[in-house]
Amino acid sequence: MPAAPAAAPTFAPRTRATLEQLASSGQLKLLQMIEGPMDATVRLRGSGTVACFCSNNYLGLANHHEVVEAGIEGLRRYGAGTASVRFICGTFECHERLEKRLAHFTGLPAAYTFTSCWNANEAVFPTLGEPGDLILSDELNHASIIDGIRLAVSIKKGLLRGVYRHGDLDDLRAKLAAARSNPEVTGTIWVVTDGVFSMEGDIADLPAIRGLCDEFGAMLVVDDSHGTGVMGRTGRGTHEHWSMPATRIDCLTSTLGKALGGAAGGYVAGSREMIELLVQRGRPTLFSNAVPATVACSAEKAIAILEREPERVARLRANVAAARTGIVEAGFSVLDSPTAICPIIVHDTAKAIAMSKRLLELGVFVIGFGHPVVPEGHARLRVQISAAHGREHIDALIGGLRTLRREFPA
Repeated sequence: MPAAPAAAPTFAPRTRATLEQLASSGQLKLLQMIEGPMDATVRLRGSGTVACFCSNNYLGLANHHEVVEAGIEGLRRYGAGTASVRFICGTFECHERLEKRLAHFTGLPAAYTFTSCWNANEAVFPTLGEPGDLILSDELNHASIIDGIRLAVSIKKGLLRGVYRHGDLDDLRAKLAAARSNPEVTGTIWVVTDGVFSMEGDIADLPAIRGLCDEFGAMLVVDDSHGTGVMGRTGRGTHEHWSMPATRIDCLTSTLGKALGGAAGGYVAGSREMIELLVQRGRPTLFSNAVPATVACSAEKAIAILEREPERVARLRANVAAARTGIVEAGFSVLDSPTAICPIIVHDTAKAIAMSKRLLELGVFVIGFGHPVVPEGHARLRVQISAAHGREHIDALIGGLRTLRREFPA
């Protein structure tokens, strides 16, 4: 007769306890089911048609007929999947076209695609970093950057990491100076930052950071997932917003899953040698299938439309200005920023979720974010603006916020 286990299994009861605690505190997240395409409005199961202000569809290209048709044609021509990683038999001509288009669009010599920007960020430092290197990361960088650094440090002993205070150039300078006198730092110093910070909606001062990198001989890595298609006169990104040549960024990562059609996929752009090293040793593409052809074709078409129609960026900028003005007039404060992310801080997670539910009842789809997505005490409604929004959608948003102001006193 087998011996009884030393202790009762713990996973099921502790998981139930966690879920019950989330439900009782009003923090349990519910998956909302959309029954149609992403656009300025969406058809939401149980709520009907609502104005969508929580999507990354910044340029309104997710449902653009040319983007959709390009994906359908890619499906017909190349099939449903690559059935292989890139270096075996998973590189199709649509990947080559997309990567050439991305290099031209970013203004950098070469680009390489991944199934997501998360995978791209997971590839950068574990592939490019070596023992004796130091990675300095803004404290509010995206989780994919944080996890990519953690992975790199865990697999390459002697690779060092540090964090500088969010947007604090004095703190970054101090840490760079300390690194130059640290005998353990024998290799490359990397400084990594988001271009647009996804929860704050603010932007990195790239020229100033570049200046510090030049002064201390460091490499600059920028994740511009929320800046691509949004920032700058032609939507090239945060560097264009600052009138900064792309070549002043050593390594640029971004996504195809937001402004550029919204399907999936990410990429790294940089020097030809850097990209070739990622091709040779980047584990997320060595051991995972390539971006599906339909996604590659849709994304290439989305970039072509952006290059052909820069007025989409201007329309987005006008919508952002109108929304930010309206949010303030409705009685809320929002960070002064040119980005399409407009966070309204309400502090308490349960309150943010309750406010989100009330907005949905009013026909406005905005998500409330709390811990662990943002720190405790910094819960917020994150309003995201699209070029697809019309005046009637922005009016619905502002009307809903006025109702919240009456029903949820500060």
